[in-house]
Amino acid sequence: ARHLTRQGFRQILLVAGEHPKFVSRDYLAQCVRALAPNFSSVSIEVGPMETEDYVAIVEAGAEGLVVYQETYNRGVYAEMHTAGPKRDFNFRLDCAERGYAAGFRRLGIGALIGLSPWRDEVITLAAHLEHLFKHCWQAQITVSLPRLRPAAGGFRPLFSMTDRELAQLVCALRITFPQLGIVLSTRERGSLRDSLALIGVTMMSAGSHTEPGGYTRQGREHLHRTVRGRVVAPEYQDGEDQLATGQFEISDERSPAEIAAVLRRRGLETVWKDWDRALCGA
Repeated sequence: ARHLTRQGFRQILLVAGEHPKFVSRDYLAQCVRALAPNFSSVSIEVGPMETEDYVAIVEAGAEGLVVYQETYNRGVYAEMHTAGPKRDFNFRLDCAERGYAAGFRRLGIGALIGLSPWRDEVITLAAHLEHLFKHCWQAQITVSLPRLRPAAGGFRPLFSMTDRELAQLVCALRITFPQLGIVLSTRERGSLRDSLALIGVTMMSAGSHTEPGGYTRQGREHLHRTVRGRVVAPEYQDGEDQLATGQFEISDERSPAEIAAVLRRRGLETVWKDWDRALCGA
Protein backbone atom coordinates (compact mmCIF):
# COMPACT_ATOMS: atom_id res chain seq x y z
CA ALA A 1 0.00 0.00 0.00
CA ARG A 2 2.82 2.43 0.81
CA HIS A 3 4.40 1.59 -2.54
CA LEU A 4 1.19 2.55 -4.37
CA THR A 5 0.83 5.73 -2.35
CA ARG A 6 4.34 6.81 -3.33
CA GLN A 7 3.38 6.35 -6.98
CA GLY A 8 0.54 8.82 -6.57
CA PHE A 9 -2.47 6.55 -6.21
CA ARG A 10 -5.28 7.67 -3.91
CA GLN A 11 -7.81 5.07 -5.03
CA ILE A 12 -7.24 1.39 -4.36
CA LEU A 13 -9.15 -1.78 -5.22
CA LEU A 14 -8.78 -4.81 -2.95
CA VAL A 15 -9.15 -8.01 -4.97
CA ALA A 16 -9.40 -11.39 -3.28
CA GLY A 17 -10.60 -14.91 -3.89
CA GLU A 18 -14.15 -15.90 -3.13
CA HIS A 19 -13.73 -18.57 -0.46
CA PRO A 20 -15.60 -17.24 2.62
CA LYS A 21 -13.29 -19.13 4.98
CA PHE A 22 -10.27 -17.09 3.87
CA VAL A 23 -11.94 -13.82 2.83
CA SER A 24 -14.45 -13.08 5.56
CA ARG A 25 -16.32 -9.92 6.43
CA ASP A 26 -14.16 -9.28 9.49
CA TYR A 27 -10.93 -9.86 7.57
CA LEU A 28 -11.96 -7.41 4.85
CA ALA A 29 -13.07 -4.82 7.39
CA GLN A 30 -9.68 -5.10 9.08
CA CYS A 31 -7.89 -4.58 5.75
CA VAL A 32 -10.04 -1.58 4.89
CA ARG A 33 -9.44 0.07 8.27
CA ALA A 34 -5.70 -0.34 7.78
CA LEU A 35 -5.80 1.28 4.32
CA ALA A 36 -8.42 3.99 4.77
CA PRO A 37 -6.09 6.58 6.36
CA ASN A 38 -3.86 6.55 3.26
CA PHE A 39 -6.44 6.30 0.47
CA SER A 40 -9.41 8.56 -0.17
CA SER A 41 -11.23 5.73 -1.94
CA VAL A 42 -11.08 2.05 -0.99
CA SER A 43 -13.07 -0.42 -3.09
CA ILE A 44 -13.40 -4.18 -2.83
CA GLU A 45 -13.77 -6.91 -5.44
CA VAL A 46 -14.57 -10.13 -3.61
CA GLY A 47 -17.21 -12.83 -3.57
CA PRO A 48 -20.85 -11.72 -3.16
CA MET A 49 -21.98 -11.16 0.42
CA GLU A 50 -25.16 -10.42 2.31
CA THR A 51 -26.17 -6.82 2.97
CA GLU A 52 -25.26 -6.95 6.66
CA ASP A 53 -21.75 -8.11 5.79
CA TYR A 54 -21.32 -5.19 3.42
CA VAL A 55 -22.49 -2.77 6.11
CA ALA A 56 -19.55 -3.71 8.33
CA ILE A 57 -17.11 -3.15 5.46
CA VAL A 58 -18.64 0.22 4.58
CA GLU A 59 -18.43 1.27 8.23
CA ALA A 60 -14.74 0.31 8.18
CA GLY A 61 -14.16 2.86 5.40
CA ALA A 62 -14.83 1.21 2.04
CA GLU A 63 -16.88 3.20 -0.45
CA GLY A 64 -16.73 1.11 -3.63
CA LEU A 65 -17.92 -2.36 -4.60
CA VAL A 66 -16.98 -4.19 -7.80
CA VAL A 67 -18.56 -7.48 -8.84
CA TYR A 68 -18.48 -9.01 -12.30
CA GLN A 69 -21.41 -11.17 -13.29
CA GLU A 70 -18.77 -12.82 -15.53
CA THR A 71 -21.46 -13.88 -18.01
CA TYR A 72 -25.14 -13.04 -18.26
CA ASN A 73 -25.79 -16.26 -20.18
CA ARG A 74 -27.31 -18.54 -17.55
CA GLY A 75 -26.38 -21.70 -19.42
CA VAL A 76 -22.73 -20.75 -19.78
CA TYR A 77 -22.67 -19.53 -16.18
CA ALA A 78 -23.88 -22.93 -14.97
CA GLU A 79 -21.20 -24.67 -17.04
CA MET A 80 -18.45 -22.47 -15.60
CA HIS A 81 -19.62 -22.70 -11.98
CA THR A 82 -20.45 -26.29 -11.21
CA ALA A 83 -20.43 -26.18 -7.40
CA GLY A 84 -20.18 -23.94 -4.37
CA PRO A 85 -21.78 -20.59 -3.48
CA LYS A 86 -20.65 -18.99 -6.74
CA ARG A 87 -23.06 -21.23 -8.65
CA ASP A 88 -26.00 -19.05 -7.53
CA PHE A 89 -26.52 -16.79 -10.56
CA ASN A 90 -29.24 -14.63 -9.00
CA PHE A 91 -27.36 -14.04 -5.76
CA ARG A 92 -24.44 -12.68 -7.76
CA LEU A 93 -26.70 -10.63 -10.04
CA ASP A 94 -28.30 -8.86 -7.06
CA CYS A 95 -24.95 -8.14 -5.42
CA ALA A 96 -24.68 -4.51 -6.54
CA GLU A 97 -28.10 -3.67 -5.13
CA ARG A 98 -27.26 -5.27 -1.78
CA GLY A 99 -24.07 -3.22 -1.74
CA TYR A 100 -26.02 -0.06 -2.49
CA ALA A 101 -28.40 -0.81 0.38
CA ALA A 102 -25.37 -1.24 2.65
CA GLY A 103 -24.03 2.21 1.77
CA PHE A 104 -21.49 1.80 -1.04
CA ARG A 105 -21.43 4.99 -3.12
CA ARG A 106 -19.55 3.50 -6.07
CA LEU A 107 -20.79 0.34 -7.81
CA GLY A 108 -18.87 -1.45 -10.56
CA ILE A 109 -20.16 -4.28 -12.73
CA GLY A 110 -18.95 -6.03 -15.85
CA ALA A 111 -18.88 -9.13 -17.99
CA LEU A 112 -15.89 -11.20 -19.03
CA ILE A 113 -15.79 -10.79 -22.79
CA GLY A 114 -15.04 -14.18 -24.30
CA LEU A 115 -17.39 -16.57 -22.51
CA SER A 116 -20.26 -16.00 -24.95
CA PRO A 117 -20.85 -13.89 -28.10
CA TRP A 118 -20.02 -10.34 -27.06
CA ARG A 119 -23.08 -8.64 -28.58
CA ASP A 120 -25.44 -10.91 -26.67
CA GLU A 121 -23.44 -10.31 -23.51
CA VAL A 122 -23.37 -6.53 -23.65
CA ILE A 123 -27.06 -6.15 -24.50
CA THR A 124 -27.84 -7.86 -21.20
CA LEU A 125 -25.11 -5.88 -19.48
CA ALA A 126 -26.74 -2.67 -20.73
CA ALA A 127 -30.09 -3.82 -19.33
CA HIS A 128 -28.41 -4.40 -15.97
CA LEU A 129 -26.90 -0.91 -16.11
CA GLU A 130 -30.26 0.65 -16.88
CA HIS A 131 -31.77 -1.17 -13.91
CA LEU A 132 -29.02 0.04 -11.58
CA PHE A 133 -29.33 3.65 -12.75
CA LYS A 134 -33.02 3.51 -11.85
CA HIS A 135 -32.75 1.72 -8.52
CA CYS A 136 -29.31 2.82 -7.28
CA TRP A 137 -29.51 6.36 -8.59
CA GLN A 138 -27.44 7.94 -5.81
CA ALA A 139 -24.40 5.77 -6.58
CA GLN A 140 -21.72 6.26 -9.19
CA ILE A 141 -22.00 3.34 -11.62
CA THR A 142 -19.01 2.02 -13.52
CA VAL A 143 -18.58 -0.80 -16.00
CA SER A 144 -15.50 -2.77 -16.94
CA LEU A 145 -15.05 -4.51 -20.28
CA PRO A 146 -12.26 -7.07 -19.80
CA ARG A 147 -11.50 -9.22 -22.83
CA LEU A 148 -10.36 -12.57 -21.53
CA ARG A 149 -6.68 -13.31 -21.98
CA PRO A 150 -4.66 -16.48 -21.38
CA ALA A 151 -4.91 -17.07 -17.65
CA ALA A 152 -3.64 -19.29 -14.87
CA GLY A 153 -4.82 -22.85 -15.38
CA GLY A 154 -4.54 -22.67 -19.16
CA PHE A 155 -8.00 -21.22 -19.79
CA ARG A 156 -8.56 -19.69 -23.22
CA PRO A 157 -11.47 -17.44 -24.27
CA LEU A 158 -14.28 -19.20 -26.11
CA PHE A 159 -15.23 -16.20 -28.27
CA SER A 160 -13.21 -13.29 -29.64
CA MET A 161 -13.73 -9.54 -29.85
CA THR A 162 -11.62 -7.35 -32.14
CA ASP A 163 -10.14 -3.98 -31.22
CA ARG A 164 -12.59 -2.31 -33.59
CA GLU A 165 -15.50 -4.03 -31.87
CA LEU A 166 -14.23 -2.97 -28.45
CA ALA A 167 -14.05 0.64 -29.65
CA GLN A 168 -17.58 0.30 -31.02
CA LEU A 169 -18.79 -0.94 -27.64
CA VAL A 170 -17.10 1.91 -25.75
CA CYS A 171 -18.79 4.42 -28.06
CA ALA A 172 -22.18 2.73 -27.71
CA LEU A 173 -21.99 2.76 -23.91
CA ARG A 174 -20.83 6.37 -23.83
CA ILE A 175 -23.74 7.48 -26.03
CA THR A 176 -26.33 5.36 -24.22
CA PHE A 177 -25.17 6.14 -20.67
CA PRO A 178 -23.48 9.58 -20.62
CA GLN A 179 -23.00 9.43 -16.84
CA LEU A 180 -21.43 5.97 -16.85
CA GLY A 181 -17.84 5.43 -15.75
CA ILE A 182 -16.01 3.13 -18.19
CA VAL A 183 -12.99 1.23 -16.88
CA LEU A 184 -10.21 -0.25 -19.02
CA SER A 185 -7.53 -2.44 -17.47
CA THR A 186 -3.93 -3.23 -18.34
CA ARG A 187 -5.16 -6.38 -20.10
CA GLU A 188 -5.24 -4.17 -23.20
CA ARG A 189 -2.11 -2.93 -24.95
CA GLY A 190 -0.98 0.63 -24.34
CA SER A 191 -1.68 2.12 -27.78
CA LEU A 192 -5.28 0.89 -27.70
CA ARG A 193 -5.86 2.21 -24.19
CA ASP A 194 -4.45 5.61 -25.18
CA SER A 195 -6.89 5.81 -28.09
CA LEU A 196 -9.95 4.63 -26.16
CA ALA A 197 -9.28 7.22 -23.47
CA LEU A 198 -10.09 9.87 -26.08
CA ILE A 199 -13.49 8.43 -27.00
CA GLY A 200 -15.09 7.27 -23.79
CA VAL A 201 -12.94 5.49 -21.20
CA THR A 202 -12.87 7.40 -17.91
CA MET A 203 -10.77 5.20 -15.61
CA MET A 204 -7.68 3.09 -16.25
CA SER A 205 -5.46 0.96 -14.08
CA ALA A 206 -1.71 1.49 -14.33
CA GLY A 207 1.41 -0.35 -13.26
CA SER A 208 -0.75 -3.34 -12.38
CA HIS A 209 0.31 -6.71 -11.01
CA THR A 210 -2.16 -9.59 -10.92
CA GLU A 211 -0.13 -11.85 -8.65
CA PRO A 212 -0.14 -11.56 -4.83
CA GLY A 213 2.90 -9.63 -3.66
CA GLY A 214 3.71 -8.54 -7.20
CA TYR A 215 4.38 -4.88 -6.41
CA THR A 216 7.14 -5.30 -3.84
CA ARG A 217 7.84 -9.07 -3.77
CA GLN A 218 7.15 -9.01 -0.05
CA GLY A 219 5.28 -11.81 1.70
CA ARG A 220 6.84 -14.60 -0.38
CA GLU A 221 7.25 -16.72 2.74
CA HIS A 222 3.46 -16.78 3.12
CA LEU A 223 2.61 -17.97 -0.39
CA HIS A 224 0.22 -20.93 -0.50
CA ARG A 225 -2.56 -22.56 -2.46
CA THR A 226 -6.01 -23.49 -1.25
CA VAL A 227 -7.56 -26.81 -2.24
CA ARG A 228 -11.14 -27.46 -1.15
CA GLY A 229 -10.79 -25.10 1.78
CA ARG A 230 -7.36 -26.36 2.87
CA VAL A 231 -4.10 -24.41 2.78
CA VAL A 232 -1.36 -26.33 0.96
CA ALA A 233 2.19 -25.45 -0.03
CA PRO A 234 2.75 -24.15 -3.59
CA GLU A 235 4.39 -26.41 -6.14
CA TYR A 236 7.30 -25.18 -8.26
CA GLN A 237 9.17 -26.73 -11.17
CA ASP A 238 12.96 -26.97 -11.04
CA GLY A 239 14.47 -23.56 -11.73
CA GLU A 240 11.12 -21.78 -11.54
CA ASP A 241 10.94 -18.48 -9.63
CA GLN A 242 9.13 -19.02 -6.36
CA LEU A 243 6.57 -16.31 -6.96
CA ALA A 244 2.81 -16.28 -7.00
CA THR A 245 1.09 -16.98 -10.32
CA GLY A 246 -0.52 -14.01 -12.04
CA GLN A 247 -4.28 -14.11 -12.51
CA PHE A 248 -3.91 -13.12 -16.17
CA GLU A 249 -1.33 -11.67 -18.54
CA ILE A 250 -0.67 -7.92 -18.57
CA SER A 251 -0.34 -6.12 -21.92
CA ASP A 252 0.29 -2.52 -20.85
CA GLU A 253 3.38 -2.64 -18.64
CA ARG A 254 4.04 1.11 -18.55
CA SER A 255 4.47 2.80 -15.19
CA PRO A 256 1.72 5.04 -13.79
CA ALA A 257 3.90 8.10 -14.46
CA GLU A 258 4.39 7.10 -18.10
CA ILE A 259 0.66 6.61 -18.66
CA ALA A 260 -0.17 9.90 -16.95
CA ALA A 261 2.33 11.71 -19.18
CA VAL A 262 0.78 10.23 -22.33
CA LEU A 263 -2.71 11.28 -21.27
CA ARG A 264 -1.56 14.83 -20.56
CA ARG A 265 0.11 15.05 -23.98
CA ARG A 266 -3.21 14.06 -25.52
CA GLY A 267 -4.98 16.90 -23.74
CA LEU A 268 -6.56 14.86 -20.96
CA GLU A 269 -6.41 15.60 -17.25
CA THR A 270 -5.02 12.84 -15.05
CA VAL A 271 -7.08 12.56 -11.86
CA TRP A 272 -5.57 10.57 -9.00
CA LYS A 273 -8.24 11.47 -6.47
CA ASP A 274 -11.91 12.15 -7.19
CA TRP A 275 -13.49 11.66 -3.78
CA ASP A 276 -12.96 12.56 -0.13
CA ARG A 277 -15.00 11.56 2.90
CA ALA A 278 -15.15 15.21 3.92
CA LEU A 279 -17.61 15.71 1.06
CA CYS A 280 -20.24 13.82 3.04
CA GLY A 281 -19.26 15.19 6.44
CA ALA A 282 -17.27 12.11 7.47
